[in-house]
Amino acid sequence: MPDVNINVHHITRLEGHGNIVVNTKNGEIEELRLEIVESPRFFEAMLRGRKWDEATHITCRICGICSCGHTTASLNALENWAGIEPSSQTKKLRKLLFNGEQIQSHVLHVLYLAAPDFLGVGSVIPLIETHKEVVLIALRLKRLGNDLCCLVGGRHVHPIAAAVNGFTKLPKLADLVALRPRLEAARADLAAVVGVLQTLTLPQFERETEYVALNQTEGNGEYPWQWGDSILSSEAGLIPLEEYRSVTNEYLVDHSVAKHTKHKRDSYMVGALSRVNLHYDKLHPAAKQVAEALGLSVPTHNPFMINLAQVVETVHAVAHSLQMIDELEAAGLREEDRSVPVKAGTGIGAADVPRGILFHEYSMDETGTLTGSNLVIPTGQNLANIENDMRALVPQILDRPQEEVRHLCEMLVRAYDPCISCATHALEVDFI
Repeated sequence: MPDVNINVHHITRLEGHGNIVVNTKNGEIEELRLEIVESPRFFEAMLRGRKWDEATHITCRICGICSCGHTTASLNALENWAGIEPSSQTKKLRKLLFNGEQIQSHVLHVLYLAAPDFLGVGSVIPLIETHKEVVLIALRLKRLGNDLCCLVGGRHVHPIAAAVNGFTKLPKLADLVALRPRLEAARADLAAVVGVLQTLTLPQFERETEYVALNQTEGNGEYPWQWGDSILSSEAGLIPLEEYRSVTNEYLVDHSVAKHTKHKRDSYMVGALSRVNLHYDKLHPAAKQVAEALGLSVPTHNPFMINLAQVVETVHAVAHSLQMIDELEAAGLREEDRSVPVKAGTGIGAADVPRGILFHEYSMDETGTLTGSNLVIPTGQNLANIENDMRALVPQILDRPQEEVRHLCEMLVRAYDPCISCATHALEVDFI
């Protein structure tokens, strides 16, 4: 068996900068690392000394893809601090905002970034010639998600209208209703995407791990990604949300400026596949039909199936958005009291954003000034699991050409849809 020496300097078609290092000798792994080399970011430090109502606008800049998710987690944490239960109208509008982000993010990953791997090309550009209709569908769906975010949140990226205890500006009901035909058309577009995915062959690889997702014990049976009062683990069951640090257990590794996490095993998975595995029963019937059509049964332990789980969730988000618009149209939109009591205390909030469960925690003094914060990013929670997957995958494919081994390692990392720069919150400083 030939030795393998792989050094991928900056993996392509993902957000941020990461390297893959794999060296084997006589069929044994000598070295295997997913190096995160993005410049560290200091959002927790940026928040210190700022007023409570600035927290959401600052933290949503952590990510341009998941800005609505950071907004949601931030607002959940602030409302937890203030002791506020938002109205039904506010919750429905935030669900629409969140659904828009899930649609645009999942479409971006599956059709722009991952699909070229399965179709044997280096980027989405060659697919314009070979799969033009799929590319046009990708453009339509991504624009739909972005427009939904803009209509509810005030702009396509980094929403400004969503606020603690309501919205600073409500969308026009007629504009929400006008989105209905586009959402209906999206169902047909997604059916065409499913048809294409059914023709593709995913790598056959499985590694069972711990799955972690947000959970809502007192909800109405909805798929729990905008709100949650607990964390669901495939290994440990329900954990109260305020005990999230007992799940994440962040720690530093030498080869990464992003922290790793572990819970009951030496790593765990968050994100679309984890959510589908844990909350399959709460998916919209149309999403379950797509899961069945794609051969995604639960539990699924193949990380390459994350791509299919994202399509399943996109179908769910479209169907759920139509439901929210119908309910808002029936009830009408009205201005609401957005008063917020200011006090000393701590607030913890979470949202299950495209790449997995996201935690925000803020501490405030009696004037509402931030004295501390903790932000735990989904990609950071997945990094150890990606490495462990790669450590299990490589020995199974060492009989293949080195270029194919390299490509499969890259595909594995891309399958997780990592947002690397968002996850870089660690920095070790040596004082001399």
